[in-house]
Amino acid sequence: MQAIVLENPGPDYRLQLGNIPAPVPGAGQVLVKVAAAGVNRADLHQGRGSYPPPPGASETLGMEVSGYVAADSGPYKKGDAVCALLPGGGYAEYAVADLSCVLPLPPSFDPVEAAALPEALFTAWTNVMDTGRLKPGERLLIHGGTSGIGVIAIQMFAALGYEVFATAGSAEKCALCEALGASRAINYKTEDFVAVVKATAGKGVDVILDMVGGPYVQRNMSAALPWGRIVNIAYQEGAKVSLDLGPLLMKRLTLAATTLRARSSAEKGAIRDALLDRVWPMVADGRIRPVVDRQFPLAEARKTHEYMEKTGATGKILLIP
Repeated sequence: MQAIVLENPGPDYRLQLGNIPAPVPGAGQVLVKVAAAGVNRADLHQGRGSYPPPPGASETLGMEVSGYVAADSGPYKKGDAVCALLPGGGYAEYAVADLSCVLPLPPSFDPVEAAALPEALFTAWTNVMDTGRLKPGERLLIHGGTSGIGVIAIQMFAALGYEVFATAGSAEKCALCEALGASRAINYKTEDFVAVVKATAGKGVDVILDMVGGPYVQRNMSAALPWGRIVNIAYQEGAKVSLDLGPLLMKRLTLAATTLRARSSAEKGAIRDALLDRVWPMVADGRIRPVVDRQFPLAEARKTHEYMEKTGATGKILLIP
C-alpha cells in the first residue's frame, strides 16, 4: 500500500510517499481503508525525533483516521463507515485500529471530515472531564480555541451546558469561537485573558485546558478560581518556566499534564465509551461538527506540517490518500 515514510528524523526530516506492506489486524483490532487522516502537532514532533510512537505501534505517522471497515471485525462489518484513534499508522491507505478506539459514523456523515474528530474528542474529554474533573455549573477556559482540539472542545462543552471561555489570536478567530459556542472569546493579542475572566461575574474559571505553556502557566494560576484545575496537553511556548507557586498553595489549585497516545487500549476504550454515551448523539444531530481548515493529498504530507507551523490553522488539517 502507499504510505508516508519518515526519513532523516530530526530538524530536517523528510516525508516521502512510498510503498510498505499493508498492516494486518490482530485480535481486538480492525483494518480501516483510510478516507482521510488528521494531522496533529504531535506528528511534527515525531518527525523531529522527539515523540516516538509507543512500543508496538506503527512507525508510520498519523494518530487518527476516518474511512471504511475493510473486513468484518467485532461489531463492524465490511464497508461500515468509522473514525478511529490510533497510536500510529494513519498516513497510509490502510490503518489498523483497536476496536476500543473506533467510533461508528452516523448515517450521511461526511466520511472524510470525520477524520477531524477522534484525537480532539478523546483528548478534550479525558483532560477536561477525567483529569480536570469539570462539574456541573463550573466554568471552563480553553486556550487555542481555533486549534484542531479547541474547535471541538468548545462545541462539546458548550453543548453539554457549560460556560466556556476561549482564547484566539484574531478578531476573526474569536468570532468563530463564539459561533461554536464560547460565551466569550478573548483575543490574546489585544486582551489579557486573566483580566477578562476575573472581570466576569464568576471572578475566574474552574478548569483550564492549555496547550500553550510557557508564560501561560503562571497566568493560568491567576485566572483560576480556588480549587481550580489546570491541565496542560502541550507546552508550545516552552516547558521550562520560572514560577511563583504561592498562588498554587493559597488557592489550593491543581496543576496537571497528560498525554493520550501511550495509554492502554483499555484506558482509551473507557474514553470512547464515555464519548459514545455523552457526546456522540450530539455529533449525530449536528450540535458538534468537524471544522476543517484544509485538505492535502497524502503525497504532500510534508507541506501539511509546514502549513501547520507557519499559519496557525483554524480547525483540522486533513490528508487524503
